[in-house]
Amino acid sequence: MPLLEVIALDARDAVAAQEGGADRVELVADMAADGLSPSPDTVAEVRAAVDIPARVMLRVTDGFAAGDVDELLRRTADMRSAGAEEFVLGFLTPAGTVELQAVTRIVEAIDGAPWTFHRAIDHCADRAALRAAVAELPGLDGFLTAGAAAGVDDGIATLIAEAAGPHRILAGGGLRLGHLPRLMGAGIDAFHIGSAARPHGWGAPVSEDAVRRWRAGVDVRSSG
Repeated sequence: MPLLEVIALDARDAVAAQEGGADRVELVADMAADGLSPSPDTVAEVRAAVDIPARVMLRVTDGFAAGDVDELLRRTADMRSAGAEEFVLGFLTPAGTVELQAVTRIVEAIDGAPWTFHRAIDHCADRAALRAAVAELPGLDGFLTAGAAAGVDDGIATLIAEAAGPHRILAGGGLRLGHLPRLMGAGIDAFHIGSAARPHGWGAPVSEDAVRRWRAGVDVRSSG
């Protein structure tokens, strides 16, 4: 079945996403920094408000470096205590390779929970090398990627080329409904939206109607 994931900043967003037909939310804070870890209170509120899964961002600094790994580990423990069961993470070295030690320590801390490697892959030096380096880490079940740092418009050919890989491609980053025919025709069946679910911008909540349009678009093309 196709997957539709919506970025949520709080419980109100998560409820609107669920009512619109989202399968999952990615829970973050501070989109001015492209999404940092939310507070444990927000995690608990979202878990109480919706039935769909919530993938919680593990990221404490802008950019793609891990930053203070001990702080990341403390944040991970706080998220788990607040009820987080799924996660999003991914870190790069200054050279653009995967920061494998940091990723491995966080993966060990989430103890087998499912997780997505996020769009750091779109900023790395070698996508194939990064995918190979993390492929055997427990719990990894997909890569959130636009195929290029600038977004799906530039990266769609890369997404299509990677669609047959062993891990699910979660297409996101400037994703538009018009991209769906090519992506789904290539076998990509998981989609991630942020601003597309907020027609009035990040200062406004998730629009249930916007999510519903995406749900319909994904389902129509899937059934076709």
